[in-house]
Amino acid sequence: MDIKASDIKALRESTGAGMMDCKKALQDTNGDIAEAEKLLKEKGLAAVAKRADRATAEGRVYIRRQGNKIAMVELVCETDFVSKNDEFIALGEKLVDITLEKGYTEVTQEHKDMLTLLATKVRENMSVRRVALIDVPENAVAGTYVHSDFKTGALCVVKGSTDPKVQEFANDCCLHMAAFTPSYITKKEVPQSYIDEQMEIFTKQLDADPKMAGKPQNVKDGILKGKLEKHLDEICFMDQMFVKDDKKSVSAKIVETGKEVGTTLEFGQIILYVLGK
Repeated sequence: MDIKASDIKALRESTGAGMMDCKKALQDTNGDIAEAEKLLKEKGLAAVAKRADRATAEGRVYIRRQGNKIAMVELVCETDFVSKNDEFIALGEKLVDITLEKGYTEVTQEHKDMLTLLATKVRENMSVRRVALIDVPENAVAGTYVHSDFKTGALCVVKGSTDPKVQEFANDCCLHMAAFTPSYITKKEVPQSYIDEQMEIFTKQLDADPKMAGKPQNVKDGILKGKLEKHLDEICFMDQMFVKDDKKSVSAKIVETGKEVGTTLEFGQIILYVLGK
């Protein structure tokens, strides 16, 4: 069957498939463009399914605010090249818009369906890894931040005042999280299994240190306790030294900010997205 070049071009533009694939699809469907498009999409979906277990270490984090609602989306793919593709970037914008518009608090089938066309076109495994939606309460502010490489995004709600100084503090907390990427908010959240694992590591390090030979066990226990406390201070948001004042912890800084505006402040929701983590 003679296939028109204009039909091949139109099919390629609508599906993103290669010229030869478009020509063959039209031949297999007797020149029916709609059926050829359907056939190509079916083949593309099968290819996407085969790629589903391939690592997705690249992508972008998106944050969008509308009124008192804020949405966050992490969209991942396989390569840095695709993550910088205009269509990929635009897809992420649509995903965060739909999350905000429909109030999605988790990844939905609609999110997944929106990926299909681009995934088949670029031939990469991609997915919406996670989404979040928050409502900023009354008498509270929210800071947001997406790093320049779009691989880290942070959101921080501070309750108790809408003073500009509090807004600045919330913004700075987002910068802080992006810079220091805390694993936990408070020490109470750290699992005992993690603490046990760290203590095992520190114990082995101590036993291998010649300077510790012959030291009493109570001395060793004190050193181990100090090592653990220092480590927890480094990975817990509230105990880290504040990004803009390394003499004070985050917990001390929120108290100080509250005194400056004449009220007691407390943190609301805190979210940190680090691509792939």
